[in-house]
Amino acid sequence: MRGKLLKMGKNFSKHRLSRNIEVRNFFNTFFHKSSIGGVFLLICSIISLIFANIPSLGGFHAFWQHNAGISIGNFSLEMTLSQWINDGLMAIFFFVVGLEIKREMLVGELSTFLHASLPVFAAIGGMLVPACIYFYFNYGTEAVNGWGIPMATDIAFALGIVSLLGKKVPVSLKVFLTALAIVDDLGAIIVLAVFYPAHALHPEMLLYAALVVLFLLVLNRNKVRRPMFYIVPGVVLWWLVLQSGIHATIAGVILAMTIPSKTSINEVSFYVRLKYLLEKFKSASNGELEVLANPEQQHIIHQMNERVRKIDPLMHRFEAGLHPWVTFFIMPVFALVNAGVPFTRELFALPLPTVASGIFFGLLVGKPLGILLFSWLSVKLNVAQLPQGTRWRQIFALGIIAGIGFTMSIFIDGLAFEDESYTNIGKAAILCTSFVAAVAGLVALIVTCRPRKRKMDKNGNDFNQIILRTK
Repeated sequence: MRGKLLKMGKNFSKHRLSRNIEVRNFFNTFFHKSSIGGVFLLICSIISLIFANIPSLGGFHAFWQHNAGISIGNFSLEMTLSQWINDGLMAIFFFVVGLEIKREMLVGELSTFLHASLPVFAAIGGMLVPACIYFYFNYGTEAVNGWGIPMATDIAFALGIVSLLGKKVPVSLKVFLTALAIVDDLGAIIVLAVFYPAHALHPEMLLYAALVVLFLLVLNRNKVRRPMFYIVPGVVLWWLVLQSGIHATIAGVILAMTIPSKTSINEVSFYVRLKYLLEKFKSASNGELEVLANPEQQHIIHQMNERVRKIDPLMHRFEAGLHPWVTFFIMPVFALVNAGVPFTRELFALPLPTVASGIFFGLLVGKPLGILLFSWLSVKLNVAQLPQGTRWRQIFALGIIAGIGFTMSIFIDGLAFEDESYTNIGKAAILCTSFVAAVAGLVALIVTCRPRKRKMDKNGNDFNQIILRTK
């Protein structure tokens, strides 16, 4: 029996060689879902714009200003429907974003310095340069607080545009864009928490929130894996953060960092035990009865289910369960409520408002320049390396696509200004610039991803391949 177990363990080591393939399949699934989600987001944005610009349909956006609340004993919480969406549902969106960031930092493109350095430097450049451009246009005006608007990249729309080209875009470029957008989201979250508080800070609420986080970390440390032990304190954490003055959505990111990422059983033990149960399941079959009528097989299935549940990290279960809801419900609803802006002549009158100029040039010019410049510097300083098979012109093309700053940009726009006119100008600028960035980025990617022309020597051999072989 011992020899059989050792043989199984050796076979398992061979199976681990396919782990990179499984990670690639996970990325392809994530990429596909995000791309389709971008289409839903676009449709809902168009619907919201139609309702906002047809006076007879104005009741649609007025509906979201109705109050709704919950009351339990002496406790009550009442907000408008739009606030429930922006503060409540978007907290779930930020929770999933936090899980994605944590996964990438543990096992993904941000797990090692070599892999993480290029997208991290690129994201920093893609945030700093747009913010500086916006600040330049709006310095000394009441709109200067909107500097955080052009810093964000909408990952769903960006991946949706890249997916239109299919296999013409190298997988390494898609992975780079995804990692860059995730780091960009992390930067936007930090900016949101530090520079855009919902109201005056209440330190006592922050202290209570810290105690809840400590309790969650203790649960993680003691290998508690039941979802409800994190969901209930997570709701309490959300309410405390909401009352503290920091934007409530930050609670989602904080909660994500406390979710267990490790399995409760060993991988080798799982493989050996499951193979044993499969053999037992096969031997228990008499060839006549259905599984439902075979008690022994039913017991084996229950054991297998328990082992699968234990090997699947709680972090992955949360992410897999919530990602479809975020992609196909929460983000489209957010777009329905927030993307509607009435297009008036004043928005397009010359000279353009400084808010519009700062957002337009920040996203469309600052993003690609910042991403290209900081990526180039990191490679020249030997702290990063260019993804295999990619060229600098392709990095610049991806930078243009990263100028699609929809969801997070609109979110920050709603917090940056007290004057509604500035908010509407900001939304209009975000929508127009994102459209231009999408079209320009798509064209740039088509041009830069064309296969290189083969240079042949006098004997008809591929000159590039000869150079590679000599190297």
